[in-house]
Amino acid sequence: MLLSLRNLYPGGRAPARQEKRGRGDSRGGAACGGGSCGPSPSGLARPSPAESASRRPGMLLLALGDPGMEPARPALVIRIRIPDGGGAVDWTVHPAPQLLFRDVLDVISQVLPDATTTAFEYEDEDGDRITVRSDEEMKAMLSYYYTTVMEQQGNGQLIVPLQIYPRACKPPGKRNIHGLKVNTRAGSANNSSVAITDSLPSHSLKKSSAELKKILANGQMNEQDIRYRDILGHGNGGTVYKANHVPSGKILAVKVIPLDITLELQKQIMSELEILYKCDSSYIIGFYGAFFVENRISLCTEFMDGGSLDVYRKIPEHVLGRIAVAVVKGLTYLWSLKILHRDVKPSNMLVNTRGQVKLCDFGVSTQLVNSIAKTYVGTNAYMAPERISGEQYGIHSDVWSLGISFMELALGRFPYPQIQKNQGSLMPLQLLQCIVDEESPVLPVGEFSEPFVHFITQCMRKQPKERPAPEELMGHLFIVQYNDGNAEVVSMWVCRTLEERRLQQQGSQ
Repeated sequence: MLLSLRNLYPGGRAPARQEKRGRGDSRGGAACGGGSCGPSPSGLARPSPAESASRRPGMLLLALGDPGMEPARPALVIRIRIPDGGGAVDWTVHPAPQLLFRDVLDVISQVLPDATTTAFEYEDEDGDRITVRSDEEMKAMLSYYYTTVMEQQGNGQLIVPLQIYPRACKPPGKRNIHGLKVNTRAGSANNSSVAITDSLPSHSLKKSSAELKKILANGQMNEQDIRYRDILGHGNGGTVYKANHVPSGKILAVKVIPLDITLELQKQIMSELEILYKCDSSYIIGFYGAFFVENRISLCTEFMDGGSLDVYRKIPEHVLGRIAVAVVKGLTYLWSLKILHRDVKPSNMLVNTRGQVKLCDFGVSTQLVNSIAKTYVGTNAYMAPERISGEQYGIHSDVWSLGISFMELALGRFPYPQIQKNQGSLMPLQLLQCIVDEESPVLPVGEFSEPFVHFITQCMRKQPKERPAPEELMGHLFIVQYNDGNAEVVSMWVCRTLEERRLQQQGSQ
């Protein structure tokens, strides 16, 4: 597969960092032209003298496979639009059917080297933006585009490039907030996995695609490096353990999920989980790595010593307000990366004794979400009515789950009394029909402040479009009121509750 990028920046010049960059495909050797061509010191493909002489300024050539092969289809031109009116870059692909989602992100990372990109969009026939963040969605995009091209050819129209719009976020300056480093040394390749090693604060947690591919190939992280200690909880198809990572001495939370899936699907899940490495928010749980052993996937994350909110009793409003601020900020961050959480509930909201609040278990991997759903039958009691009914869902469905979760945390019980949630959040569908059919519950005004009651009421509107958008959530009086950065309030509450729990356990022994 031969790819080229042509600069369409105003004035005909691309940023200096983009000029004459290339890469060899991890699936094969770098392709060369007719002249002598060896690897450059950086390991990138070096163009032949003939190619160098004919290359226009601003052109990027990426050699993937044999350029002498006859393409199955005409060259595909993808026009990568630069955010904020920065122009565009045309990318020519030969042949297009080999194109993967990961390849597109790799090229976007060259066009936007200072941004983190986890997805991109294209426009359909109605002008609506469609998000792509998997190989399946890539296939749908290409199928739609080639259908459009055939119609244009039949009508004698000019063939226009396929325009895509990167969903990019500029990474913050502070990096490696968890003090871990990726290990890219050679190692066992028994499992599809990613790795962590010794704490080196000077290195970044954000890893390049090349590093990730090398890690996945080497299988650095494995079960032999993990020492399981205590069971922290169960849920969403898996068991969460407190564990030690022996090489680094770090304490981790490891979620082990049995899945009866093929090796190919395991690899696809690992590929989708790469996006977790690019998530860098103080309101999102730190992701350290994942690996498969036989039919079990283990997800290794940051350990939060306060645990999840589902094990706490009724939470006072002044504490809950500050927890809500962190959760809304975490969700807003995920949504900015075009990631739906899909499983917002108290057990996926974690706290620690420092007063930090972080989200976990968000659905970045579509295949993992689908595999768990097929393996563990049931419907999530925190799902929005439209999801329970099998309709399309989006950000507004996460907003419903946010509302019902905080109503439960405020009341100390699930808001629908007819639903007994004693055995976790997965319920038979017929038991959840009341969420679809009945009016949404409302917090009693006499027990809670009017801003809090209004916040929950807005989040739990039956019609998805009537629920607040992300900016409306952040601007709501309830959130603004508690957005004071006072982690001490949450810290004191967590420490006091843990101490009370410890004393109760001692008294019962």
